[in-house]
Amino acid sequence: MDVGELLNYQPDRGAKRNRDGDGGAAGADEDSRGGKQHKGLSAREMARYREAGVGIEGGGEMRDYDDLSQDRKRILEKLMDRDEEEPEAEPVDESSVKKMILTFEKRSYKNQELRIKFPDNPEKFMESELDLNDIIQEMHVIATMPDLYHLLVELNAVHSLLGLLSHENTDVAIAVVDLLQELTDIDTLQESEEGAEVLIDSLLEGQVVALLVQSMERLDEQVKEEADGIYNTLAIVENMSEFRPGLCTEAAQQGLMQWLLKRIKAKMPFDANKLYCSEVLAILLQNNDNTRELLGEMDGIDVLLQQLSVFKRHNPSTAEEQEMMENLFDALCSCLMLAANRDRFLKGEGLQLMNLMLREKKMSRCSSMKVLDHGMIGAEGADNCHKFVDILGLRTIFPLFMKTPKKMKKSVSSEKEHEEHVCSIIASMLRNLKSQQRSRLLNKFTENDCEKVDRLMEMHFKYLEAVQQADKRIEGEKHEMVRRGEILDDGIEDDFYIRRLDAGLFVLQLICYIMVEISNSGIAQLQQRVQQILNLRGGSVKVVRHIMREYAESIGDGKSEEFKEAERKRIMDLVENF
Repeated sequence: MDVGELLNYQPDRGAKRNRDGDGGAAGADEDSRGGKQHKGLSAREMARYREAGVGIEGGGEMRDYDDLSQDRKRILEKLMDRDEEEPEAEPVDESSVKKMILTFEKRSYKNQELRIKFPDNPEKFMESELDLNDIIQEMHVIATMPDLYHLLVELNAVHSLLGLLSHENTDVAIAVVDLLQELTDIDTLQESEEGAEVLIDSLLEGQVVALLVQSMERLDEQVKEEADGIYNTLAIVENMSEFRPGLCTEAAQQGLMQWLLKRIKAKMPFDANKLYCSEVLAILLQNNDNTRELLGEMDGIDVLLQQLSVFKRHNPSTAEEQEMMENLFDALCSCLMLAANRDRFLKGEGLQLMNLMLREKKMSRCSSMKVLDHGMIGAEGADNCHKFVDILGLRTIFPLFMKTPKKMKKSVSSEKEHEEHVCSIIASMLRNLKSQQRSRLLNKFTENDCEKVDRLMEMHFKYLEAVQQADKRIEGEKHEMVRRGEILDDGIEDDFYIRRLDAGLFVLQLICYIMVEISNSGIAQLQQRVQQILNLRGGSVKVVRHIMREYAESIGDGKSEEFKEAERKRIMDLVENF
């Protein structure tokens, strides 16, 4: 390592997550990113030279090996001395933080003044820019003291930092992003709830997301430092949304949703930034109808379908790319929770794409089934159910109903998930289909001597046994709690119910619903086969009715009371006639 390399070396302080292993553009050689570097030395390099006490000279002379060794030794000693001395010289307390913020304000003002005074003469303001960059780096120490965040707000430093996001020198803007990313680190925020609240309030008041989006718009991802800057900007958004989920709507409306969709569909090699964009998008859409509506209005459903269509016939090439694919599928599922987006999904030929994915037997198959489930469930999914039959979706879904793919069987959870989605799709079609399409669905159950009814009953007894075992364990725990004198409140009962659902109760409810529906279809062959297998294996109509009553009680969560009542009555009528 020569002196130049030694002096240029800086520890990687930026990204919250590792960007090196993404296998894409972000991991390319630094030389390939060199297109937008400043002539000569960058601000950070100059600062490094100056702090080390070394002069910067243009020509550079040849030296012999001993001289180089001496220089290396001297510089290393100075750097190590400085690292050792600094913590002792200035303990971090309220007074030192105030002093640091005051210095930052002075240097920021001075730089601004010199830039206005000498706009065409960089030599005049370069020194002040280096000083400003230095103090921003020093302010990272404040991230170790979240209790003192209130000082950043009271002394107006947050406002000044946000102003620097639009600084003419992108190095300064990136330095501010690095600092904000460290200040908003979720672990740090959770150390001091009060300090975190004050900081986040101040950032939101200053329209932080809008400013961050504007900052990202002008960064060039071909330059490594600027690509890192975008990555850390996304980390700030993730940190804040994890600490305060309610800000997702505001963030999306301040241009973030539009920027994310633009970046995701950009024709660039896959890299860590694209992965992170998919992750932040999925976070914004989680449990939020406002952001789902916004994405739909921006033609985001089409963007998601276009990006996912790549995985129709090809598997992701890396684990990171697979993670991005799953994020995009999750985002699409979230969007389909909103009724208006079901129509956009239908018009964008989303059903055809998912159907093709199911047939291709690639990694995308499991997730595409989850999307179909979300698109067809409930009364809002009626149009999608009819279209699915029209595009010959029954030919695709029933082989998956008859036999769980081998890859799924390797994991108990993925096998259960697969069977849950398949049963949910069939249950949705039985609920929503009318006339000819409904007849086509019911005819599938009569094919090959009712083999699909046999499979349905096989799954019924499988999940019934699993739920009964879970019920036994839960009853034992309840008995033990009562013996100890503990009170079984609603919270504990809810926990027990969730455990029963996880054990397979929800899949069992779907299976029983399908049994009840086909038994009430008017096709005597189906009803007889269901009853025959129940009697043969010691099953009970009472057990099925009990499961369906429990299902009817829990149905329609989040729906209107009228819908709940109508749906309960419809299910109970089916049960009475079973």
